[in-house]
Amino acid sequence: MFSKLFVAIVCASAALAGPFKRTSNLSVNVAAPSTDVTLLDNLKLTASVTNNGLESVKILKYGTILDDGLPTQSFGVTKEGAEVPFTGIRVQVSLTDADDSAYVVIPAGETVTVSHDVSSLFDFESAGAGAFTFEPRTNFQIAAESEEVAAAFIEHDAIQVTANKVDIHLSGELSKRELKLNKRTRDTCTNASQKSFIDAAYSEARTLASRAASYISSNGADSLFTSYYKTTSTTTVRNVFTNVANENSSTRTLGCADTLGACTSGVIAYTIVSNTNMVVCSIFFNEVADSNLCRGTSVASRNARGGTILHELTHATSGTSDIIYGCSSDQGLSASNAARNADNYNCFSTQVFANTGC
Repeated sequence: MFSKLFVAIVCASAALAGPFKRTSNLSVNVAAPSTDVTLLDNLKLTASVTNNGLESVKILKYGTILDDGLPTQSFGVTKEGAEVPFTGIRVQVSLTDADDSAYVVIPAGETVTVSHDVSSLFDFESAGAGAFTFEPRTNFQIAAESEEVAAAFIEHDAIQVTANKVDIHLSGELSKRELKLNKRTRDTCTNASQKSFIDAAYSEARTLASRAASYISSNGADSLFTSYYKTTSTTTVRNVFTNVANENSSTRTLGCADTLGACTSGVIAYTIVSNTNMVVCSIFFNEVADSNLCRGTSVASRNARGGTILHELTHATSGTSDIIYGCSSDQGLSASNAARNADNYNCFSTQVFANTGC
């Protein structure tokens, strides 16, 4: 576990809207063995990330092209300009609980190469055969060790690296593949107290969402709203909260049986995009009731259990993404990214509770 971290200083060649800065220190190259794939199971891509700087770089891998372990979204895929739906999982990460296995370290002057089998991660069946464009996700969160700053003050520098796109013509049989993971069944929810904990968190999440929606209706685009969402329409944001507050699916599940084996280092919870089922991991049970926000728990700690479930419910009910983690980083996102970043809804709603509910 990282016990002491500081924000890594990264040389930037140009500024980018939001917290992301372009950097000349990292470069990314994506390649495919063939530009004409006739068997979906052969749809594999290779991403190489090179550190051109003078110091090692430590990168949070989840949801980037460096993540070859979990079925997170490492690429954006389009066909004739239309987005191909992603069908993997979206994970929520605790930066304070993530150990070295959640990161990739690239020494100065070296390259890390990662292979990706994306055949089971997108709905190619609905898209049909044709020409597809694969664009790597290269919004990286950087951390570096320091003995001067305690873990409670962890922040990650956010950078965006320019990368090439790959065009592939895909044909043949395109039916949906199962997610390829080391599946396991570990139902920790046979314990009545854990079931009760999850139920309470779910109730708190809907309450947070209702409070946030009401707050926006009453206060509009005030300073708190604009700090998290910039110029995004209040209706757009309020609708996401309303979707959570009104969630009533009879088929969606919320449990702690990690059948996909995705509860790796720092992962608090995840949502399976294809069916919107949600799973909490073991560290979720270390989180606190939302009422603790009135008794010393900070919004920035992101450990209010209702906020965590609200985060997952925005994935399930509104299709939000995981662009970045951390409340201060959330507030630096551009309007378009803020509106679709699940962590913004977590931090904003818990801040509303802290401001008005205590």
